[in-house]
Amino acid sequence: MRIGYARVSTQDQNLELQMDDLQKAGCEMIFKEKVSGKNRDRPELQVLISKLRKGDSVIVWKLDRLGRSIRDLIDLVSSFRELGVEFVSLKDSIDTSTATGRFTFNVFATLPLPGKLASDLLPNSLLQR
Repeated sequence: MRIGYARVSTQDQNLELQMDDLQKAGCEMIFKEKVSGKNRDRPELQVLISKLRKGDSVIVWKLDRLGRSIRDLIDLVSSFRELGVEFVSLKDSIDTSTATGRFTFNVFATLPLPGKLASDLLPNSLLQR
């Protein structure tokens, strides 16, 4: 099953563009959330994870819709893989069901996302100076 996850950071923002693209991508179920990606307490994401089964795919509009930190993205996508679930980011052209998609995700995982904090990339000793 193709399962979509759409997220915006504030109640004022609109999910419509993400929802349209997720529907066009064939998502049979879409979980929507209006909460900061920095917030680890995302109830809809937790429900999505609880419904995942081997062979499913989690589809997001962009990487930063799933998580705002590189560490969180890697952890989530790794947990998907352990469940036999693939990951797709539409705008970033990532599909982990393909070798190219896995490679692309691994490359993206080493780069900062827009607005990323240096704390995700630099050792603590450098940040404390």
